[in-house]
Amino acid sequence: MKITFCGAAQEVTGTCILIETNSEKFLIDCGLFQGTEFATDDNAKPFIFNPSEINFVLLSHAHADHCARLPKLVNEGFAGKIYATNPTIDLAQIIMEDAAGVMAIEAGNKHQEPIYQIEDIEKVMPLFSSVKYQEKIQITENISARFVDAGHILGSAQIEVFIKEDGVEKKIAFTGDLGNAPVPLVCDPDSITGADIAITESTYGGRVHEPAELRTQLLSEVILDSVAKGGTLIIPAFSLERTQELLYELKHLLEEKKIPNVPMFVDSPLSIKAIAIYKKYIPYFDDQAQKIAQSGQDLFMFPGLKYTNSVDESKGINSVEPPKIIIAGAGMCNGGRVLYHLKLNLPNKNSKVLIISYQAKNTLGRELLDGAKKIKIQKETVAVRATIKAIGAYSSHADHPRLVSWVSKLVDPKPEHVFIVHGEEKNNLMLKGGIRQKTGIEAVIAQRDQVYEV
Repeated sequence: MKITFCGAAQEVTGTCILIETNSEKFLIDCGLFQGTEFATDDNAKPFIFNPSEINFVLLSHAHADHCARLPKLVNEGFAGKIYATNPTIDLAQIIMEDAAGVMAIEAGNKHQEPIYQIEDIEKVMPLFSSVKYQEKIQITENISARFVDAGHILGSAQIEVFIKEDGVEKKIAFTGDLGNAPVPLVCDPDSITGADIAITESTYGGRVHEPAELRTQLLSEVILDSVAKGGTLIIPAFSLERTQELLYELKHLLEEKKIPNVPMFVDSPLSIKAIAIYKKYIPYFDDQAQKIAQSGQDLFMFPGLKYTNSVDESKGINSVEPPKIIIAGAGMCNGGRVLYHLKLNLPNKNSKVLIISYQAKNTLGRELLDGAKKIKIQKETVAVRATIKAIGAYSSHADHPRLVSWVSKLVDPKPEHVFIVHGEEKNNLMLKGGIRQKTGIEAVIAQRDQVYEV
């Protein structure tokens, strides 16, 4: 068996894992590389494999860095099935459509062709085949798979793959993006008890999040301080999960009168579409969220909140006097409407920016998190006088102890090989050391496009 990591190797985007057996070739995920732009050279490059030779794809979840190169794969010859949970299928469609729109603009600015058009997504959707959590599915004569809840976003999965070669069955376990339990809405990650080969993400290798019980307290403190100063609080948020979690907790804080009722805006058409999909899949929520939803309450709406879909509505936020709260995409500040709000509010010392998501290298969000005093937004230099605050507990990724624990629980069987992906170099090294100390396993930090025989 051969494994090749065609992305997310010593980086956090572009997940695409090629697995070759004696009789089949398949992928786990096929995501975009992300940084300052979607339309990076990496996304435009040909795949290092022939897409027409790929038998099937296993899709862990609907974030762009895991799903949004599927139209390119199909355009270049892939015609097999794509296995995913029902929420992932619905969410992947709107994520791919959003990515296509962004890439069209960026490619046009560079006088280039985008890697796919929005109409190409219509060729992808019929290839999806839905799977249920915990249900083992037979894909080919020699390969079966099981999806178990990853607790990352709605419908996200860890994936177990069972491969028979030469009369021997080997099991691959992949974390996907492992969730940061306990969090609102989604269930805690399921446990996997053993694997011959393990592949783990390492986004927060070496990092420990604040305790989950402190997250709402920290959020309320940031809001109270912002309101006291009469300022604007901007929260760059991913459209999937982070926005929905925030609304769920803001509703709770308002009901308990822990924060004042000030104007709040969800300024992200993609988030609004995602919220509609979330409402379709209440059975995927955790017990508490299900109970509230089944009582007839809207988990994502409360007094003072407004969804701004159109451009005019978005611009209208500027006419609302602070204090106010704006939740806008993109989560890494590498595009979307949040740029407009940052340009307007960063020079104001009474403004705040609350970072609640991972910020990849070469993103505007990373610059702000690293303390930049001046940044460039759409070629304009903007002074940063606003306060920049981060809350790690809002990450939807597991921290270092949880990642090490995931590997250490693989005991029946204990992995012969552990590969570390989806993390920057420092995080990879820290997780490698943690795995060695806890389990005695010498994990391998995956190198992009290198073939590993296992």
